Amino acid sequence: MNSQYAIAVHILALLNSSAEPLSSEFIAGSVGVNPVVVRNVTGLLRRGGLLETQRGVVGANLTRPASSISLLDVYRAVNAPETVLKLHQNPNPSCPVGAHIQGVLDQVFGQAQAALEAQLAQVYLADVTDALRQTG
Repeated sequence: MNSQYAIAVHILALLNSSAEPLSSEFIAGSVGVNPVVVRNVTGLLRRGGLLETQRGVVGANLTRPASSISLLDVYRAVNAPETVLKLHQNPNPSCPVGAHIQGVLDQVFGQAQAALEAQLAQVYLADVTDALRQTG
């Protein structure tokens, strides 16, 4: 998975922490990326129903309170993969390990993905913003 997820959480936390509209250039300076990356991720968040933007108007707004946006919502909004762990494609079916490894790993990887999503579902954008205030 690329860094879009972490960038998306950063953008949302920044927007939730600011009382005034923030430009993509300002956000890009905070994230440490090109403003085009910010606009692309913001577009994903908008299509995912987490942000509202207006063409030609600086800033974006959360579509609902930060206390009701889970990190799983963000994960899904940025087109996260169905699973972060991938199986290799061509194990040798004549090998005793190769013939069965995908079935064994598929079960383990599925459990790991479910645990990841369950954890992300329990953490909200408000929790991230509160943690940032405590460290700053």
